[in-house]
Amino acid sequence: MLTEGTELVGEFAGSGYRHPPHLVHRFDGQVINLPALLYETAKSVGRHQDSAAESGSAAHLLACVAQDLTRTTGREFTAEHVAYVLDNKLAPLGITTRSDGTVADFAKAAHPFLGLRYRAALVSEGATWVIAGMFAWLFQPFLVLMAVSTFLAMEIWLFSTADTGLAMTRVMADPGGILTMLGLTLASAAFHEVGHAAACRYGKVRPGAMGCGVYLVWPAFYTDVTSSYRLDRVGRLRTDLGGVYFNSLFVLGMITLYLYSPSPVLLAAILLVNLEMFQQLLPTLRFDGYYIVSDLVGIPDLFKYIGPILRRTVLRRPPEERLAALKRWPQVVVTVWVLVVLPVLTLQLGVILFHLPQMATTAWTTATGLVTSAGEGDAPVLGTVAAYVQILFLLLPLLGILLILWQLGSLVVRMLRKRYGGNVNRPQGRHRWHGTLSLLLWGLIATAVLTVAYLLWNLARPTTGLSTDRWIGSARVERSSGPTTVGHGHVFLWKPGSATAETDTDTAPERALLTD
Repeated sequence: MLTEGTELVGEFAGSGYRHPPHLVHRFDGQVINLPALLYETAKSVGRHQDSAAESGSAAHLLACVAQDLTRTTGREFTAEHVAYVLDNKLAPLGITTRSDGTVADFAKAAHPFLGLRYRAALVSEGATWVIAGMFAWLFQPFLVLMAVSTFLAMEIWLFSTADTGLAMTRVMADPGGILTMLGLTLASAAFHEVGHAAACRYGKVRPGAMGCGVYLVWPAFYTDVTSSYRLDRVGRLRTDLGGVYFNSLFVLGMITLYLYSPSPVLLAAILLVNLEMFQQLLPTLRFDGYYIVSDLVGIPDLFKYIGPILRRTVLRRPPEERLAALKRWPQVVVTVWVLVVLPVLTLQLGVILFHLPQMATTAWTTATGLVTSAGEGDAPVLGTVAAYVQILFLLLPLLGILLILWQLGSLVVRMLRKRYGGNVNRPQGRHRWHGTLSLLLWGLIATAVLTVAYLLWNLARPTTGLSTDRWIGSARVERSSGPTTVGHGHVFLWKPGSATAETDTDTAPERALLTD
């Protein structure tokens, strides 16, 4: 029988595969794609499970399913064939029980590459449904056209008449202005998630919970919009773009306030939200732009095609089965994406590594200056809070770089161990590798603790501090090289993988669209 809470959704609309997969929403929220035969088997099990429960005969259920499959496929199926499919294909995925009625153990899907790992729900599914209903009407086509046109016109006017650089400089000299600017940017990030949820409800599907998590080391908002996979391609694209659309509405509100009362804080916040929207549309990491490309071509997880495409285009090997399962034009789009994004990410990583010593030195100098001048001015408490907020945003990029290098180093170690490990039963070597990595990790932790202790000690020391001009200059220079807002995103708990053979199944990775 189907496991309790499992739902058969249907064919994945707008798929980029030659044979579109069928979707199953498992009871734990994971969505799995199945080839046609396995989906028909699960569908037949769900159709006959009530009558089988009344008769109490598992053999009756197997016989009914075999008859259905014989009729729908034109191939001969017996009860033994159905029992094999249940025991070896569907039950290990958690979709059905075994042929004897017992529940099999199943493994959860592997965590996706560059996905959102750590998160906690802050708004329940029911509350998200209510909040989304308050704003879903904003997706009516006429309103979208009017809002986007007004946004573009106001943006052109604002940035052609206002000096955003001067406004940012003035805000950075005012602790209260810094906190207000960051608060407005944070509110825009939260409203971004409401946009994703409202787009789901406008498409007549139910969004999940909203919350926050950590993407690499950056704080991130997310919205569970797994149900958007019930929509067609247009509906999924509307869900992907809903967050940026609501950012534009938030900017329109701030521009209206700016017209009523010109303020450098509003102007600086508008600039940050615009930068946030631009980054959100980049198709590199798992931000909205990545999922726009993914849903446009109907290919769920683009990252898993990097290896097959490189082996075909660079090593000139024959196309693998995973690539052959794609339609022609999605293959072209995914190939272009891989050949463009991979060099860009490699170049970005190289530039970061080249400038890492300078970034660390500048961050240390700026953080020290912020600490020593934190208690000065007319509002020492507010100045201290603002200083520590800026120090946090200075340190987060460095911690993110170290974490990325740690993950890349671990990947290289695993590849080398797999390639040159020889005999797998060599515990001494394995312990030696783990001991070295643990030593490096504890060294980084100790360095971070000593850094924080030193900054706190400097803050407690009586000092004359830095001049205001020097503080403004160092803060302005450093903020240009690090994130300035809290990141955010929304989670898609499923994306289908390739399924060409009748016995192939796949579970889709978690989706997270993020902005920093």
